[in-house]
Amino acid sequence: METLAVKFLFFDIGGILLTNGWGHESREEAAKKFGLDYAEVKELHTFIFNVYEASGVDLDEYLDTVVFNHPRDFTREDFKNFMFEQSKELPDMLAWLKEWRKNCGFRIIAINNEGKELNDYRIKKFKLHEVFDAFVSSCEVGIRKPDPAIFKLAMGIAMAQPQESVYFDDRKMFALAAKKLGMRAYQHTSFATTKKILEDLKKENLK
Repeated sequence: METLAVKFLFFDIGGILLTNGWGHESREEAAKKFGLDYAEVKELHTFIFNVYEASGVDLDEYLDTVVFNHPRDFTREDFKNFMFEQSKELPDMLAWLKEWRKNCGFRIIAINNEGKELNDYRIKKFKLHEVFDAFVSSCEVGIRKPDPAIFKLAMGIAMAQPQESVYFDDRKMFALAAKKLGMRAYQHTSFATTKKILEDLKKENLK
């Protein structure tokens, strides 16, 4: 196989740059705060969340299924605000990447599973356009990782060959899915290790 220089970096967002948009810790906290039956929330969330992330339903329809299936003594807006507040910047990575990308020589593209309302909020709130040239988000393309089609679509949008592409994800399963397509893929475990990989890739390209 022809060896090509790396030109494209693909990143997940939750677990690398930001906390997860609506992970199980946040749902457990919501159950405590709003007096919900967590077992019921968990079951209904599992039933509908993949559909929400692929834009089959919107956030209100997700909440109708998971939360507002009973009369509640809190408002929909209160609950949505709580959901959005769960998104936090993780230490180091995002700020560093915003600076590093200015002269890194790579195109940087996000591949992430996220529902539309959460995705739009996170991109705007944390100024993710300062990192990414494009976003291949499940809510916009109707495909979720680990479906190989989302990685193929991202490379197609970028006009990238797998050998030119490196993918980072905090979940090993998703990194392996990218690797099966011929991309170089890494499981993100810490800022220090991912920073070193990125710096080494930059040096590699300058040879």
